[in-house]
Amino acid sequence: MTFDSRSVLIPIDVQQGFDLPPWPPRNNPSMEANGLRLLDAWRRAGLPLIHVRHDSVVEGSVLAPRHPGNAHRPGFVPLDGEALVTKSVNAAFIGTDLDLRLRRLGIDTVVLFGISTDMCVSTTARVAANLGYRTVVVGDACACFDLKDADGSVIPADAIQRAHLATLRTEFATVLDTDEVVAALSTKAA
Repeated sequence: MTFDSRSVLIPIDVQQGFDLPPWPPRNNPSMEANGLRLLDAWRRAGLPLIHVRHDSVVEGSVLAPRHPGNAHRPGFVPLDGEALVTKSVNAAFIGTDLDLRLRRLGIDTVVLFGISTDMCVSTTARVAANLGYRTVVVGDACACFDLKDADGSVIPADAIQRAHLATLRTEFATVLDTDEVVAALSTKAA
């Protein structure tokens, strides 16, 4: 796969609040390191980058704009000149100008990663595909949380991640890992 000026990297909700209660245990402790590698390679390639942050409207949320948990994790803060889209629902396209920004830039490919695979990343990927974008999800730069089932049992985050990436791969996106994206970007720069 190749990436060019019509490709955009979109980190989704890489925010500090996801380490705070009430969020349960999560999988993929390598998510941040892989995300930082993606950001570095993408920036070195000089390709478009649009950050997405969840600004919760839920009372008391650790992702609310005035809560410290709303802040990006270290290393994921947008740099000068990098766009930021804020949202209050799962899909980064709903209630935002993301689609308009992408169309104005002539983007045909979106490359997504972040938190959480089964919620905001998956929902954004599905909408992107439905809007006609070639959609890529960088699976090893995403993370999920353990979820309680209706019977009170816990579905492990790894199982949720695996199922959601499989579903995305089947119909909505190409799922790659960080090494594959970085290698494609290195080839471009060579």
